[in-house]
Amino acid sequence: MSSILKQKLTDLTVADLMIPAEKVAHVQEGNLIEHALLVLVESGYSSVPVLDLDFKLRGTIAKTPILKSIMGMERFEMEKLAETKVEEVMKKDQPTLLKDTNFLTSLKIVIDHAFACVVDEQGYFLGILTRRAILKEVNKSMYVSD
Repeated sequence: MSSILKQKLTDLTVADLMIPAEKVAHVQEGNLIEHALLVLVESGYSSVPVLDLDFKLRGTIAKTPILKSIMGMERFEMEKLAETKVEEVMKKDQPTLLKDTNFLTSLKIVIDHAFACVVDEQGYFLGILTRRAILKEVNKSMYVSD
């Protein structure tokens, strides 16, 4: 039995469940939205973190805001894909978590978001905690007896 299964849900922290930064698709705030859309489509995600050149979290970018930004009155203005930067379209108020944030606090955050970005005290991006990871642990805990 894994060590995580032996722990109570309330003992888990973000560090136990997060996906590390090196495994997370992301874009930089200076990238064009054309690049961001390619990353989103290729990865299959609807939203990815946006980082600056120092690897600090700046927000998230999703398909819908990109598509809205190129929508004209009568057609999609595809030329805007190669003219607009991610920083002009990204969502800046994404909730964040620290690695030592407890399970219940994390659960409350991912109720309204598919994932939450994990950062350190200086804002450096460490990874993400997904709603899926939280739900998997809840599911496991329902079938593990003490």
